[in-house]
Amino acid sequence: MTESASKIGPPLVRDARRAWGILGPAASVRLHWPEYLMEAGEVTLYLLFTCCFATILQHPASPVSHLVASGILRRALMGLAVGATVAAIAISPWGKQSGGHINPAMTLAFYRLGKVARWDAWLYGAAQFLGAVSGVAMATFVLRGAPGDSAVRYAVTAGVYGRAVAFAAELAISFLLMITVLGLTNHQRLASYTPYFVGSLYAVNITFETPLSGMSMNPARTFGPAVYSGYWHAIWIYFVAPTFGMLAAAEIFLRARNGRPPFCAKLCHTNSKRCIFKHDL
Repeated sequence: MTESASKIGPPLVRDARRAWGILGPAASVRLHWPEYLMEAGEVTLYLLFTCCFATILQHPASPVSHLVASGILRRALMGLAVGATVAAIAISPWGKQSGGHINPAMTLAFYRLGKVARWDAWLYGAAQFLGAVSGVAMATFVLRGAPGDSAVRYAVTAGVYGRAVAFAAELAISFLLMITVLGLTNHQRLASYTPYFVGSLYAVNITFETPLSGMSMNPARTFGPAVYSGYWHAIWIYFVAPTFGMLAAAEIFLRARNGRPPFCAKLCHTNSKRCIFKHDL
């Protein structure tokens, strides 16, 4: 986003940007509620489509599950569908304005990098968890309970090689996602391609990493299905590992740039949508 684009918006919003970092919870809600609702809506769509794709590919009554017998082929199709969804969310009007994080761990990493104000980080997180639960609820309603089948289990995240492997895998793929986002969004020529690289990472990880941990990279992604399935086994892994992985990526990014922070906290910031994040020009 250019400096002129960052000034778009009513005077009240521009004044809030100048007071960035000192807004209390009430002022944050009053000024930034559209971004919170957008982020909640994006996570709702993410989990809605994830549950729908999982049901189509895994439910025993689905003709696709019989047509595609190979497990890795099913995961590849799931990866392509979810990856395309994530990329579409990031480049949508909502994603361009809210940043398209759809992930509390990513929001926390941007908070650590000084891009997201404290109350924005808290309220983004609340919106993301609420959106995850809403997305699973919506999929369950639309598909008349089909995501609850034992073959689908609301698209829960679970590996088959034990907790240590799941933790290491989540740590690694979360680190890779965050370092990719930071590297691309701060590269002048590649920044506009960030959503597509992120979507591709989702596709590859779902295809090949799913047996290790279930492929989450996102506490909200795991929390939504857990609420409906009642599957809380090793839930701490999916809160701790993605968060640590993304925070580690943020630290390495800062050290590699001699402490210079990233420009913005959006996955797609080359647009004229207003931005509530702190900029370093």
